[in-house]
Amino acid sequence: MHQDGNARQRDEAKDRNFVTALARGLDVLRCFRPNEQGLSNTDISERTGLPKATVSRLTHTLCRLEYLVADPRTGRYRLGPGVLQLGFGVLAGMDICERAGQVLRGLRNGPNSYITAALGERHRLEAVYVAVRRSRENVALAMHVGSRLPLFQSAMGRAILVALDADERERVFDIARRDDPEGEAARRGAFARAAEEYAAYGYCTSYGEWRGDVNGIAVPVFSLNGSRVFGLNVGGPSFHVTRDQLEGYYAERLRAAASAISLRPEGG
Repeated sequence: MHQDGNARQRDEAKDRNFVTALARGLDVLRCFRPNEQGLSNTDISERTGLPKATVSRLTHTLCRLEYLVADPRTGRYRLGPGVLQLGFGVLAGMDICERAGQVLRGLRNGPNSYITAALGERHRLEAVYVAVRRSRENVALAMHVGSRLPLFQSAMGRAILVALDADERERVFDIARRDDPEGEAARRGAFARAAEEYAAYGYCTSYGEWRGDVNGIAVPVFSLNGSRVFGLNVGGPSFHVTRDQLEGYYAERLRAAASAISLRPEGG
């Protein structure tokens, strides 16, 4: 990549419309290869040929935008869920998605053929699907990898929120407040109800709050070291997927599924 970068730098000087900073940011994202769990600034510098100081600024910016996620203990970075929106193969580094596949299929293949089961991760104010098993019925609500749900109105988003540490959760509230200051009270109320539900029942709900015709419940899933929080949900069209069925049949299975795909060790 270094030699290609030198050739491109010569071309950049001839093109006034070329945005060098953007190109360098994309070079950083392209450094990540299948099955790699993380890269350091030094690794990225070696692969791109960019100075370490430049790489440090780029990775800082990409983390702020949530296209990269930093592990402060190792100083390494991984691709974040925001990259899904750019069309990159971010799932190559998400081994939890492979673990989730069979479990999601089991949830989806329950007694209600209208159920969709999915795993998602937060990107800014949305939960982004990273793995999904769609309903066995031909319904209008066709969710897929990359589909996005509002964090505060969806069961999946709420399950993620209740599992975040307090500092990270407040950062999410800060982002939402800048976008929509008038909605602060409603968001706080929605989170408080979700936290109460999770404490009492071990799952979060959304009955017609994201979309009037959709019901769902969700639980959080944690990575091995707790640095990544996912949401695992089941749901479907409200006229076929009832609250009683979700809570009476699927809730217990949803909690068991979360334990099955979690990367935490036994007893963790």
